[in-house]
Amino acid sequence: MISLNYETPIGSLAPFISSFYRFAYEGGPTAELERADRAQFRFYLRGENEYRFADGNIDKGHPVTIVGPTSGHCSTYSPGNVTVFGWGITPVGWAALMGPDAQKWANRAFDARMIFGDPIMDLHAALIQCNTLSDQVALAEIAAAEIYKNVDTAPFEFTSKVDLWLSSSCDPVIADLIFATGLSIRQLERNTRRFYGLPPKKLARKYRALRAAHILANEGALDGSDMEFVFYDQSHLIREVKQFTGLTPSELKAAASQLTSATIQGRDAMRGKVAPLVSES
Repeated sequence: MISLNYETPIGSLAPFISSFYRFAYEGGPTAELERADRAQFRFYLRGENEYRFADGNIDKGHPVTIVGPTSGHCSTYSPGNVTVFGWGITPVGWAALMGPDAQKWANRAFDARMIFGDPIMDLHAALIQCNTLSDQVALAEIAAAEIYKNVDTAPFEFTSKVDLWLSSSCDPVIADLIFATGLSIRQLERNTRRFYGLPPKKLARKYRALRAAHILANEGALDGSDMEFVFYDQSHLIREVKQFTGLTPSELKAAASQLTSATIQGRDAMRGKVAPLVSES
């Protein structure tokens, strides 16, 4: 009923796009769970969707929808058959796309025409005519290169330090990020909220839980990994994983959400081709 395929972006777009993907669902009305994630740029080539975010926001999808970074799992509802082509937006890509408005669109979905006007629908129509994911990616790369042609003010240095901090440990220490960036805790909180949608402490919790969920879905347990030492106990693990994925560890092992399972498998297949924060979370 669900298929999800990924492709990696060309090198020049990798700082802005984590991966391209095509999602297809065949069937009647459905409700699915999406894990907490980066921002997304989505073209609904068939069907429609509604997003219900962890903080209570409810937004209807549009033919071309931009979804901000999410602080917890998100529920999506569709009346039936859906096909979506899209790409994940990295924090630096999100900052370059949204500018000073980036923070206010966390846990929200909105019409891309708010930024790009009606011309974005020309790309939507062209993507519908493509026969393969590779053809769609080729079109999208041309469009994305135009979107990201003027990025002189993008926070490359800051986001690279945050990404390294998040990847360096299952339980990163905020003092290390303060030292690496030279910023105060208030400056850090302001910048991570803007570019990642969360303050540093919760951001670290998000990726700790997503990394744990990835291991649980693939291996069934955290044994043999230092992940087992960063949760106080089993109930703490269950709470954290459920908050950011919508599923308990046992539900992850049982593949209770087709979309979550397909997401984890698809990203795992890109290991070595994309940043570890993408392939291992």
